[in-house]
Amino acid sequence: MNEEKIEGLIQKMTLKEKASLCSGSDFWHTKGIERLDIPSIMMSDGPHGMRKVIENDDDTGNETVEAVCFPPAVLLASSWDKSLMSLVGETLGEECLAEQISILLGPAINIKRSPLCGRNFEYLSEDPYLSGELAKSYINGVQSKGIGTSLKHFAANNQEHNRMSVDEQIDERTLREIYLANFEIPVTEAKPWTVMCAYNKINGELCSEKERLLTTILREE
Repeated sequence: MNEEKIEGLIQKMTLKEKASLCSGSDFWHTKGIERLDIPSIMMSDGPHGMRKVIENDDDTGNETVEAVCFPPAVLLASSWDKSLMSLVGETLGEECLAEQISILLGPAINIKRSPLCGRNFEYLSEDPYLSGELAKSYINGVQSKGIGTSLKHFAANNQEHNRMSVDEQIDERTLREIYLANFEIPVTEAKPWTVMCAYNKINGELCSEKERLLTTILREE
């Protein structure tokens, strides 16, 4: 669908319909808008493998369909191999097509800043340039199959302890050179379909509510 048609659909949507897209019909699906023929779509984890939860009546199950378990991002990044990342992305895209998944929730590219971060294994690197270049290859691979990606977590999500409330105090130069640089490469050069915001605060404001981060920097810059 071209940008003009998408913009036309947005213009036809009511405020309530727009707001409905910010929450799901359940844990893994967006809300469809039948009036405008906008379907509900399914998303799935994750950064280094498709994790499609087998649905049940109460959406509490954790059983998943069988899928390839790829090496975690930390190991893939150690290869410094962009062609390998593209191949992994293409293969994941094909798996998503087979399981009718529209968006894969990855790659995760937060910077490794502490060995205590419980998700370091699924982040690519401590180096912004390496993370950005490999994420670009991964995204291009997945999206070449018509499956969207969700680049995450934007930004400075670098610990799991109290991640919902921790306040990251970061000066402008550090923010630009470390925590945003790794996102800039894939956003501008690979154009992921979606970007997932971070859980934490930056300088006193939640990332999910930070207009400068989500609008000024991500959309306008």
